Amino acid sequence: MRGALVLAGTVLGSSLAFIDGSAVNLTLPVIQREFGGTAASAQWIMNAYMLLLSALVLAGGAAADRYGRRRVFVTGVVIFSTASALCGLAPSLPLLIAARALQGAGAALLVPASLAILGASFDKAARARAVGIWAGASGLTSAIGPVLGGWLTDTVGWRAVFLINLPLAALAVGFILAGARESRAPSAGPIDWAGAASVTLGLGAITWALTEAPARGVGSPAVLGGLILGGLALVGFVMVEQRVQGPMVPLKLFGSATFSGANGLTLLLYAAFGGALFLLPFQLIRVHGYPAASAGAALLPLSVGLALLSPLAGAMTAKVGVRAMLTLGPLVVAVGFATLAWRAGDGAYWTGVFPGLTLLAIGMGVAVAPLTDAVLGAVPGAYEGAASGVNNATARVGGLLAVALAGFVLTAGEGDETATAMDQAYRIAMVAAALTSAVAGLIGLATIRTPKAN
Repeated sequence: MRGALVLAGTVLGSSLAFIDGSAVNLTLPVIQREFGGTAASAQWIMNAYMLLLSALVLAGGAAADRYGRRRVFVTGVVIFSTASALCGLAPSLPLLIAARALQGAGAALLVPASLAILGASFDKAARARAVGIWAGASGLTSAIGPVLGGWLTDTVGWRAVFLINLPLAALAVGFILAGARESRAPSAGPIDWAGAASVTLGLGAITWALTEAPARGVGSPAVLGGLILGGLALVGFVMVEQRVQGPMVPLKLFGSATFSGANGLTLLLYAAFGGALFLLPFQLIRVHGYPAASAGAALLPLSVGLALLSPLAGAMTAKVGVRAMLTLGPLVVAVGFATLAWRAGDGAYWTGVFPGLTLLAIGMGVAVAPLTDAVLGAVPGAYEGAASGVNNATARVGGLLAVALAGFVLTAGEGDETATAMDQAYRIAMVAAALTSAVAGLIGLATIRTPKAN
């Protein structure tokens, strides 16, 4: 009984973050229209959340080990649900963006703590099954997110997308308090707060600069200053990680060419993927006149395809090798983006959207599971947790930077009543995503080697 409660609580808690990451995309055109915000405002609704989650997720995992997994999980869920209520009641864009940042901080605590609770609550024999259920449920909730977000936006209003988190959060906390015992890592050292602060400043400054660049100009002193500040902060982050006890990112892991290549591939592939998923609802709603519910349903084949193909990719990897999978997958993704660019002007779903999304689902399904194998296989067993965390954070950073750059597309369409300018900019963005994904595939070909034998 305790095990069932723990599993239900961790799935519900982590689902809050996964659903929010995918469902909110569908509300952005509607929120922007209601509040009258700029393209940058729409980007910050996503980026405020992604920035805090990307920068703090590794520190959140360390906090769970040090202060108690159950305590940190409950704290994260409470912060996340409080922020969700503030989002749902926000009277203005600045307050909504601030609440989204608070949501990201809560997610950075609850997501790693949920998996850590599973590891501490089940013995070795049951752990793999529990983690598999957790991962499958997380994938399913990510798939449901766009459909739910679009349906709620059309039938109830965009605020319901945030307020629906409250009953789920209450259930998650109740299940965990009833089923999970407190646990800590006996050898957990101090948390790398200096690293967390420097990486947050660095990513925040660069994200701000890229977001403001379309309106202010790439050469504007403010934009250049933001890029310089962000670069210096990230250099400071590397210096902190070299000296601090218990670094967020053990830099010696990058001595492995496979680990470095896998993370470079991750950054580029998830940047292309995250940017496309951010822009596609705007293209469907603004350019082709889709209702939000239909735009959300349009993304369902992509999510379902990913959920179905990812488990099969493990068996394929055993036959053809991880290097082949991490070359082929990104190249198929590149063809998918090229197809979306080619069919951008076609508003009919089955001929204009579905073919490209199908190729994206196949390519990402081929690549995601082998990417984890490559990352874990490139490091000693004692560093597998850190390596997985670094790769997860890298994927989120890729999406964060891509959404920041998406302003060049949204700004192009802001003053164009026929949406022709946005349609053209969307095509260029999809071509850029195709090229980025192709480079990711070439990195896989050049750097990935067979994982170590266990």
